[in-house]
Amino acid sequence: MEKNTLIYGIRAVIEAIDSNESINRVFMQRGLNNKNGFELIKKLNKNSIEISYVPVEKLNRLTPKNHQGVVATISPINFLSISDLSELIESKPKSVSLLILDQLSDVRNFGAIVRTAECTAIDCIIIQSSGSAPVNGDTIKTSSGAVFNVPICKVSHIKDAIFLLKQHDIKIFGASEKAEKNIFETKFGKSQAIVMGSEGKGLSGSVIKLCDQLIRIPLHGKIESLNVSVACGTILYEMIRQKKY
Repeated sequence: MEKNTLIYGIRAVIEAIDSNESINRVFMQRGLNNKNGFELIKKLNKNSIEISYVPVEKLNRLTPKNHQGVVATISPINFLSISDLSELIESKPKSVSLLILDQLSDVRNFGAIVRTAECTAIDCIIIQSSGSAPVNGDTIKTSSGAVFNVPICKVSHIKDAIFLLKQHDIKIFGASEKAEKNIFETKFGKSQAIVMGSEGKGLSGSVIKLCDQLIRIPLHGKIESLNVSVACGTILYEMIRQKKY
C-alpha cells in the first residue's frame, strides 16, 4: 500500500478503533455535536489519537461519500503494542538495539531515520501516539520501503516505553547538545536505546530526566546543530561500529 487508507463515517471510525486498527489521524467537522460524535471523541481521546477539526469543505475534498462529518486515515503498517515490545526484548536477551523518537513530527525526517535504522540493524523504533509523524506515502517513499522491515512500536507516552526498558536493564542514551560526553567518548554496550528529540525542541525535559546518559555529536563549524536525521544516523553508526567492528 503506497498511502494511507481513508475511512469515513462515525460508526466506521468507532469500529476501526474497537478493532485496534492503526489510525493515524481523524479529521472532524467543526461543530459536530451529536451523540455518536461525542462517543467518538471520547474514544479518540482515550486512545491518544489526534483530532483535526476542519471545515466540512475539506472533508468533502477528502471523500465525496457520506462522511457524517468524520474522515480518518489508517496506517499502511501494523504497529507493535507495548506488550509486543516487551516480548521482542525478551526474545533478544543477549543484544537489542532500540531507537526512541520523542515527538519527531517531520514526515521526511522520520522516513530518512527509519531507512538508517534498517541499515544499522535497529530492532524496533518507538514513537508516541500523539505528536509524531504519521506513516504515510511520503514516509514510505523517503524510507525506501524500510517501514515494512523495521518494527515500529506506538505507545501512549514515551515515558511508558522508557520505564519498560529500564525494567529490562536497557541503558537509555539521550541525544542532547547539552551533554558533557560526545559519542566518541561514549561506550555503547550490547543492549541500549537511543532517544532522539523533535526537530525544533530536542528532547522534552521529562524524557531527559529518565535518560541514563546524555550524548552529543562534536561540531567543528559555525552551524550549531545537525538535521535530526543526520544526527541520528551519525549516532547509530557509531553505536554499530562499537558493537560490530
